[in-house]
Amino acid sequence: MLTIYSADHQLHHGQCELIDGQLLPCFEKPERADIILARLETRQLGPILPAQEYGLAPIARVHDQGLLDFLRSAWSRWAALDQPGDLLPYTWPTRVLGQQKPASVHGQFGYYSFDAGVPITAGTWQAVYSSAQVALTAQQHIMAGEKAAFALCRPPGHHAAADQIGGYCYLNNAAIAAQAFLDQGYRKVAILDVDYHHGNGTQGIFYDRQDVLFVSIHGDPAAEYPFFLGYADETGVGAGEGYNLNLPLPAGSGWQQWGAALERGCQRISDYQPDVLIVSLGVDTYEDDPISCFRLTNADYLTMGQRIAALQLPTLFVMEGGYAVEAIGINTVNVLEGFEGR
Repeated sequence: MLTIYSADHQLHHGQCELIDGQLLPCFEKPERADIILARLETRQLGPILPAQEYGLAPIARVHDQGLLDFLRSAWSRWAALDQPGDLLPYTWPTRVLGQQKPASVHGQFGYYSFDAGVPITAGTWQAVYSSAQVALTAQQHIMAGEKAAFALCRPPGHHAAADQIGGYCYLNNAAIAAQAFLDQGYRKVAILDVDYHHGNGTQGIFYDRQDVLFVSIHGDPAAEYPFFLGYADETGVGAGEGYNLNLPLPAGSGWQQWGAALERGCQRISDYQPDVLIVSLGVDTYEDDPISCFRLTNADYLTMGQRIAALQLPTLFVMEGGYAVEAIGINTVNVLEGFEGR
């Protein structure tokens, strides 16, 4: 299987995040992608190619221009204030506040984010821009006839909405690739999100559309991040009614429950008959993941890949979460090897 990778991801390395009442080193860190890359090389899964340049235009097909302007300028504005450390948001326009976009960098960060899990550093914009180019390069290889490709994206993307960032995500790589497929002649795209956390950003981007089917298997948002989206009764609106399928599962779910949800999701994708499948590939469903509560084992990821392959669709895998760093390479590559039948 072809892999697309950019070392630019290393330019983004947040100092800390607030979790469980503590300021801790960020779980989303450069080692994640580096370990996956090393495992790909060890297993000799296929060629590893650099990202090509497709510019901002395909990103702007998905994301609000104001958000893009903010992301490109935020670090220089922060640096001009001569403040130490990363730029982090701390005030949000909640239900009881107005929705105006302030002039200050702090106010705009709150306006364009929904949590504090998105530190901005000197290299963040280049890293997230290149992550989107990784997805677009893999997408182009699928368009050119590749059966499957793996976009080793970092930072991840599925929590990023059209005009908001959060959950370690800045640009929605899977959504950008999906829109590119449609803009280049495909009629229907399916996105299967297997990350432990609901892909709220992807859902929001396509919620009123029928040209993208979104299927997500995730922790029950009544108890799990992102809390405010991901419920089973969210099925789409308007033209998108019936084209959003959420399959929330309780904490502690192992392969028996998770695999049954995958079967249901795959059947819906098969019924939809898409031209291409995008898999938002998070492996934080692993039993030892430090911020998640499912119980999948190393071997389960092979089975996952095999079931996805049975759909017999051109498939673009886009990397999302997974924070058990020691095992992230094994689990990610197991999905790809299972898909390849190795």
